[in-house]
Amino acid sequence: MKVLIVEDEKTLAYEMEDFLKKAFYICDLAHTIKDGLEKMEINSYDFILLDLGLPDGDGLTLLPKAKKYNPDAAYIILTARGNLEDRIAGLDLGADDYLPKPFSLLELQSRMQAIARRKFNVKEELLPLGDFQLDLQKRLLLFQENQIELSRKEFDLLSYLFLHNNRVLTRMQLSEHIWGTFADDDYDSNYIDAHIKNIRKKLNAWAPTDFLETVRGVGYRIKK
Repeated sequence: MKVLIVEDEKTLAYEMEDFLKKAFYICDLAHTIKDGLEKMEINSYDFILLDLGLPDGDGLTLLPKAKKYNPDAAYIILTARGNLEDRIAGLDLGADDYLPKPFSLLELQSRMQAIARRKFNVKEELLPLGDFQLDLQKRLLLFQENQIELSRKEFDLLSYLFLHNNRVLTRMQLSEHIWGTFADDDYDSNYIDAHIKNIRKKLNAWAPTDFLETVRGVGYRIKK
């Protein structure tokens, strides 16, 4: 998943970026409202982590504009402000959560995972995927009790399609959210097709993969 960190305290921003990258997130950084808006205008994010005390204004003023550009993103406010009014204002403007500073990076990750579970209605540890089971927390794909070996990007691609099941995702969307780059043409998107081919090959050795559909000329979807 792709994350935008809008935080002017650079040491903290880099710490969050490093931690989340190790947890398999794709991260962009912005240190001002202006930089944040520029990135939101051209990129689509799954999470936006927003500091309120930014050098060119109040992060709360950024939130309505951010939701205009990234309506499907989840927003977590990060701030040293502890007053109840700011917390209520942020939630009223559409923030999904509010994390006061200082905070543990593990708590940040836990809250992001909780938001994702609510957003995608994930209620069980083992999620059915055809004849397979997907464990998002442990990053495992199982057939009965057998673990199927997937590369990091293969798992990311399969799980992202699973979370957006029944929705056709274009190669550009998959490229941006899994690799953090754009697939602008057929040549650039070949690596996505190659990963899908590898996933099918590995899974077909155990059971059919009819649930993983190719939508010709558009992209892919998992049908449930």
